[in-house]
Amino acid sequence: MKRTAMTAATTALVLMLGLAGAGYAETHQVQMLNRGEAGPMVFEPAFLRVAPGDTVHFVATDRGHNAESIDGMIPAGAEAFTSRVGQELEVTLDTEGVYGVRCTPHFAMGMVMTIVVGEASAAPEDFLAGRIPPRARERFEAQLGNL
Repeated sequence: MKRTAMTAATTALVLMLGLAGAGYAETHQVQMLNRGEAGPMVFEPAFLRVAPGDTVHFVATDRGHNAESIDGMIPAGAEAFTSRVGQELEVTLDTEGVYGVRCTPHFAMGMVMTIVVGEASAAPEDFLAGRIPPRARERFEAQLGNL
């Protein structure tokens, strides 16, 4: 009988600790806009630092936008993500590092954002090594100044 009570108590403790950890994760909202504080075709905010396990909710505030991770601009082992144009997307980011995100239809117009998961203090050296339109590169460089 004592063993059953100990097993039940241990199980309850494990469940409580698991639920307590889940309570710390946050959801961060990012709007996809035709015009924002930084000008036309923007994510607001354009730079976001989150904890591992946090969720980013991309809101299609204005139509015609999507959110997509950029090949070569996410941490090794991270899962790529993309939304359909005009659709909202929630993505939980577990892999620490720096993520480059774009709106595919407006990439050339500089509609990009940077998400940092964890305590990264610099982007990888090759973060801006790929083919990036000039306006997008300019915005990425400004965002990386927040590291």
